[in-house]
Amino acid sequence: MKLKPLLAVVALLAALSVAVYFAGRPAKPSGVDPRLGQPLLAASSVDQASTLTLTENNRTVTLNKLPTGGWVVQDYHGFPADFTKLSRLVSDLVGAKVERLVSQIPERLKGFNLGDARVTFKDAAGKAVWSLDLGKNAEGGGRLVRYDAESKAYLTRLSVFLDTDAKNWADASLLSLKAEDIAEVELSFAEGAPVVATRAKMEDPFAAANAPAGQQLSRAKIDSLLSSIGTLRFSDTSELTEPNAVAAKANARTIAVKTFDGRSYRVAVGRKPEQRIIKAPEAGKTDATGPAALGSLSDLLKPAASSAAAAAPATPAKPGEAGPAAVVENATETIPAGPVYAFITASDAAAPVNQLMAKRSFQVFESTFTTLPQTRADLFEPAPAAAPGATPAPTPPTPGPN
Repeated sequence: MKLKPLLAVVALLAALSVAVYFAGRPAKPSGVDPRLGQPLLAASSVDQASTLTLTENNRTVTLNKLPTGGWVVQDYHGFPADFTKLSRLVSDLVGAKVERLVSQIPERLKGFNLGDARVTFKDAAGKAVWSLDLGKNAEGGGRLVRYDAESKAYLTRLSVFLDTDAKNWADASLLSLKAEDIAEVELSFAEGAPVVATRAKMEDPFAAANAPAGQQLSRAKIDSLLSSIGTLRFSDTSELTEPNAVAAKANARTIAVKTFDGRSYRVAVGRKPEQRIIKAPEAGKTDATGPAALGSLSDLLKPAASSAAAAAPATPAKPGEAGPAAVVENATETIPAGPVYAFITASDAAAPVNQLMAKRSFQVFESTFTTLPQTRADLFEPAPAAAPGATPAPTPPTPGPN
């Protein structure tokens, strides 16, 4: 047989074999669950969602989508939601796949702890477009889940933590300013005039018009200050009338910054100062060393009535008695300083941070306040000696009033 007819016969037989295979293969079982192998959460359901609700251990947090596309935390003063955290949760749900059907026997499902934790997406009309109950972890790995209104439990390789603390879902960022965008920064001090540092271009170093002779601004201190203020985040919030917040505002230091594009922000950071007060007398006690017998603290600290009395040797305390220093110490107590608060005003009246400041008082981390330079001298360092014949750098002009 010639080669070409042989190849044609082989090709024909191969085609017939393929046709016979497809014609005679068994049909796909109709009982196979269509969810198997599919993402736990379809992207289309996310697109329809206007509300996300997380529930666990009888605690619930709700996030709402704004018409503009952002999300807010309904249960925490309507603050903007942490979009990174929200994206991570959605990615985990979309990325996990349904591996197998575990059981659809009601009695078995009761032992899977389904219903204690739930994730629900609803549309703008309040209708659930997707809901999932999270059950216990499976022995071989993965987690048991159940879609709402179904009597089936599935296994998925989902690892997710449902945070039902509403505050944790709020975006804690108060300011987001890049150091290279700052053209001017002003820092106030408890004593003396503020230090104003300016630069003409972002690549220039900051300079102060009123720098002490032979001194220049410390670049490290300025960079640290801009980093601390530019990335300011809150740790907690309280009512606007909270006494600690009111006292903090009255004892605040200010940092004002201006950007090259004309924006400006004024940040006041402070805390209620530490206090030393006279102890209240204990009920039923009127002993000679108690506050009732001592009078005011100022009386204890007054100088001696006469030089003769001052020169007279002090009568040593008898064993078991408190000396004068101990009396003063026992009569007073120290109230620690309050938490640190930040108060921000943006030049743009429509800036989101202005709206936040009108709602709550914002606590920030203590280091924001304690790491501020305490004196003007703290911001300066010795200037390098000028090379022989070098022209000294021009002194920046003294800024006028804002």
